[in-house]
Amino acid sequence: MQDIEAIGAVIGHPQTVLITTHQNPDADAMGSSLGLAGYLRKKGHHVTVITPTEYSQNLHWMAGNDGVIAFDEKLRVSVSQLFDEADVIFCLDFSSLDRIRELGPMVRQSRARKIMIDHHLEPESFADLALWDPTAAAAAELVFQLIVELGDQSLIDVPIAECLYSGLMTDTGSFRHSNTTGNVHRMAAELVDLKIDVSSIHRRIFDNVTIDKFRLLGYILNEKLKVLPEYKFAYITLTDTELKRYRSKTGDTEGMVNYALAVEGVVMAAILIDRNDEIRMSFRSIGNFSVRDLASKHFDGGGHRNAAGGRSKRSLAETEQKLLTVLPEYQQLLLETV
Repeated sequence: MQDIEAIGAVIGHPQTVLITTHQNPDADAMGSSLGLAGYLRKKGHHVTVITPTEYSQNLHWMAGNDGVIAFDEKLRVSVSQLFDEADVIFCLDFSSLDRIRELGPMVRQSRARKIMIDHHLEPESFADLALWDPTAAAAAELVFQLIVELGDQSLIDVPIAECLYSGLMTDTGSFRHSNTTGNVHRMAAELVDLKIDVSSIHRRIFDNVTIDKFRLLGYILNEKLKVLPEYKFAYITLTDTELKRYRSKTGDTEGMVNYALAVEGVVMAAILIDRNDEIRMSFRSIGNFSVRDLASKHFDGGGHRNAAGGRSKRSLAETEQKLLTVLPEYQQLLLETV
């Protein structure tokens, strides 16, 4: 679904615009949101970016970050008013309103035109217009496509390009995942030609690690990583107590599941994290094994074939046991995946 012409008509004159993205926003969520915000401001719109939760400090360098509102209960009244007053709401990098927590009802009830820009499968029908393509590598790729197809590529300056490149780079695993298409490289080339410093972007996102996060990682690799060769599966569990012991902050566990996937012979990996109100799960895989199918069927989740998320209202121990119980269902597929 690509309502680009209709989206162009909606943003054809200055309006009050809100942009929101999923909880615990990653680099694609923030890069696409702030990149779109920068573009819309150049078009004369009054733009506010609102996130449903805080996000990692290594993303705070992006242009426009200082104006982002991270929702908490103390801001409920003022944030609700912003949604009431909005003319247009852009929903980026998510396709279901439960992915934005308390902001979901505000989006649903707002009189504003709702525009979804996303690349996840099976979108919920809540938006008036959509730029949706599950073959896209990142939401940032779709924002770039929108700007280009509306004839506004000349409005992409270095700050906007840095934001969009960040989303593209991270959601392709630094251009090594199977979603790295020719179109991805062409977009990257267009952005690099604007003289962005790709080395600096990579360093600010990946080489900006606190000592607490390093110690948490060391603990995970030494004490918490479990490997089940009979399933080509590796996984990590983290309790709330363990997170507090290492003073874990928002974003500190981002990407740690990839260490489990990097174990020799492993084709599927998972991390299960106790977040008090629920167990949050991230799954990764290689090849044709679909963690999205597993997460959707058993853990109220979804995502992409090789990267998906899930959740559980059971205890951490019970969720771990359920995961181990469903593995035999997928054993043959896992063993055949190379």
